Amino acid sequence: MIGYMFRVKHLPLDTLREHVIVIHKEAVRTGNLGFNPLDRAYVFGTDPATGATREVTGVLNFCGDQLLVPDEIGLSEEAFRDLGLSEGSPVHATLAVSPRSVDLVRAKLRGARLTRANFDAILTDVVRRRYSRVELSMFVLACALREMDSKELADYTRAMIGTGERLDFGSGPIADKHCIGGIPGNRTTMIVVPILAALGLKVPKTSSRAITSPAGTADTMGTLAEVALSPARLHEVVDRVGACIAWGGALSLAPADDILITVERPMEIDTEAQMVASILAKKKTVGATHVLIDIPAGPTAKVRTLEEAERLANLFRAVASEVELQLDVAITEARGPVGRGIGPRLEALDVLAVLRRDSAAPADLREKSLYLAARLLEMTGAAPPAGGYRAAEKVLDSGAALEKFDRIVEEQGAREMPPEAPYRATVAAPADGRIREIDCWEIARVAKRAGAPANISAGVRMLKSTGDVVAKGEPWLEIHAASSAQLEFARAWATSHPEIIRFGF
Repeated sequence: MIGYMFRVKHLPLDTLREHVIVIHKEAVRTGNLGFNPLDRAYVFGTDPATGATREVTGVLNFCGDQLLVPDEIGLSEEAFRDLGLSEGSPVHATLAVSPRSVDLVRAKLRGARLTRANFDAILTDVVRRRYSRVELSMFVLACALREMDSKELADYTRAMIGTGERLDFGSGPIADKHCIGGIPGNRTTMIVVPILAALGLKVPKTSSRAITSPAGTADTMGTLAEVALSPARLHEVVDRVGACIAWGGALSLAPADDILITVERPMEIDTEAQMVASILAKKKTVGATHVLIDIPAGPTAKVRTLEEAERLANLFRAVASEVELQLDVAITEARGPVGRGIGPRLEALDVLAVLRRDSAAPADLREKSLYLAARLLEMTGAAPPAGGYRAAEKVLDSGAALEKFDRIVEEQGAREMPPEAPYRATVAAPADGRIREIDCWEIARVAKRAGAPANISAGVRMLKSTGDVVAKGEPWLEIHAASSAQLEFARAWATSHPEIIRFGF
């Protein structure tokens, strides 16, 4: 293949897993290259050590300043790493055609049913970074707009499992849990995992960073411990202490999902098909045998009604059966956040308060954690039927769960708790009455406008929760921010949306 000759230059650009390629616009003009910004470019060269061809495909951008000289081609962090050639190496560049699998995505958008082979082709190209952001978005929307039955979704899940590595912790039981998200706070995983591990279960828990929320479990755990563990390191931690709470994105387990998340986040969507396939693929690849799925249902949750929750639960059960996972589903009520903190640091403080049996710890976070732990203990046979709650409560109240959590943190690599955000302000209740509901979506928006999760100390602390009685003008919410601008941005949103808090019985 003939292309135009350049010298490689490494550009320190974090492009969220997208391959970005930059050339000087003068090179395009003088070389009559026929390139346009946002074209797909194919860059290839020879590895001098092996003689093998090294290649990457990416989205083309032009520059006109001193970033590059005309005979250089700049590669973003991931593109440079994946090309695998040293800076200054000679390479060729030419236009690249769209992957053939994009035609399958277009067919799905038109309503076609895809097969396992179709999904394999699509996800192989996704993992090899052959899809542009636009094409990734097309696929996510195709899965959202064109409903999949359980068989098609099982094929998609198997294809996602097949894109990466798999861990093996033996025949089990290997326990895991996952919440579908959408409820601010709700950091039950960090309490459930040490309870289960203290009772002898293996729990190789991998979690995500925030997609559309102010914090994911990995963000919150990351304030206390290292979460970017390699597969070998994760295995070592679990072998030593029985459990871990790690970031799944560092493990190459179902890596197609981690790439698709990069377009789900800015679109603020988490589609049902993507959710089921993502969750079950991650559970299967981490070696879990027994999985509990928490589906919160409520007026402002992802799932609004009990009927919707039951339908989603049945879909999880059907696909789990196809991929040979033992699965239980807990449908929980959600009329607002769980716990008081929203944002990585503030949620970590809630978790520590529960584990330390602090008298001021949020009761809802404690009780939900005990309920979910009980379900898993009974499901795995670690506790007798109807005996899970008592077993979990005993482990929590004795301090054994805290001791196990501290050991997990130590083994993963302890971090110092970040300092409190320097800017804080309260928001007053807009009326008198008993709080019936707090809008999960809108309160999360306040926390994100305050800077969470990018600023790990930023977010929202609930001074009042559902069921509390407040007087008009009484502070019910405290905003934490890293800058005065973010503080004002979040406060303006909270005060201009009084419907965040709803009163009644």
